Amino acid sequence: MLEALRKLVTDFGDGGEHPSRFRSDDYRLAACALLVHTAMIDGEFAEVEHERLRALVKQRFVLDDAATDELIAEAVEVERRSIDLFQFTARLNRTLDEQGRARMVEMMWQIVYADSNVTEFEDNLIWRAADLLGISREERIALRERVASGKAAP
Repeated sequence: MLEALRKLVTDFGDGGEHPSRFRSDDYRLAACALLVHTAMIDGEFAEVEHERLRALVKQRFVLDDAATDELIAEAVEVERRSIDLFQFTARLNRTLDEQGRARMVEMMWQIVYADSNVTEFEDNLIWRAADLLGISREERIALRERVASGKAAP
């Protein structure tokens, strides 16, 4: 699956900059890159995680199929070049209110629970991201429990 996403990125052209509807400062690109990082942190980007990521991005950002695929492909590339979480969380902090940042953490949990296997890497990643997003420990745990029980927003 990861190879298919890389192929999609390289198929955009001959290495030149592909015209995109998502600018580098678009908070949606930062959000999607953080979700891609979440899906890949355990070393495997499972098909079920990719499907959940695609559904979340499409629904949350109200995108059509082509725009969803483009955003995910760009996010994979941005995530690949990233060195830390701060570049993503800083953009989200500047753009989203507290409810939006909490929704971001909830979406991260939804990616993690997509394969029904929460690793210590995934748990630690969400702890660090939630902290950088200003989401309290209590709210992070409540969001986890909501997602685990199947009561999360679609």
